[in-house]
Amino acid sequence: MAENKRRTLGEDAIYFDHRGACRDALKHRRCPGRWLGVVSLGCDADGKRIRRKVYGRTKTDVKDKLKQLHEELDQGIKTSASYTVEMAVADWLDQWLDGRSAKTISTNREMLAPALELIGKIPLRELTAADVRTALTRLAATRSTRTVTIARNALTRAIRHAEANDLVRRNVAALVTPPKGLEGRPSKSLTLRQAQALIKAAETSRLHAYIVLCLLTGCRAEEARALRWDHVDPDGDPNADPPVPPHVAAWRSVRSHGDVKPRSLGARFVCP
Repeated sequence: MAENKRRTLGEDAIYFDHRGACRDALKHRRCPGRWLGVVSLGCDADGKRIRRKVYGRTKTDVKDKLKQLHEELDQGIKTSASYTVEMAVADWLDQWLDGRSAKTISTNREMLAPALELIGKIPLRELTAADVRTALTRLAATRSTRTVTIARNALTRAIRHAEANDLVRRNVAALVTPPKGLEGRPSKSLTLRQAQALIKAAETSRLHAYIVLCLLTGCRAEEARALRWDHVDPDGDPNADPPVPPHVAAWRSVRSHGDVKPRSLGARFVCP
């Protein structure tokens, strides 16, 4: 049973919510249960009371959380205690990634799944940088550095989406540096000798120019396949400030949506 005390309108309520027999009626130091703080926000259109609750192991914890809750309310933050990290990620995948390729969405979902097993049930407004750091550290023990980094970046974007919708006050994931994980798979990059042998072997192939371009510039295959002649500047502009070297400008891709970047921000691959 929770101890209810009569209070004036607009006043916060703080009381001990028992989960068993009361053993200390004065301070509840040995009582099973937890301290509870309630802020009343009036009533909705149907006359139902709107309340926000916080919980803590001690009365001081609850007072601190109530203070933080009032600061969030003053800033227009409207998330509830039932809105979890898992829900925030789901909203991000459904809304912010809407229109992205199925592969992009599935990759982000797969990378976030292990982290959500650890922190997904935590209310978003109660998530701390320590929670994120602990989760990433546990992931790093069994997964590669790349996977840990992608998971952290995806979580940061998901919380940023919630932040933009006034569902959380700050992005705690952005405060965490991803730890180093296990060594990833061996690099599949060609050695210099292998690249030279490939170029020589492709001399009679119609793909010779395509292979040379990819090897010498580092252009992605899907970007190279979408190139047109107006993307290629074989002369550059040595008189520009700074000088522009001969280059290939890539801002399109054969993947979904075509444009990978605005033309002005497209990758510029310098021709050797």
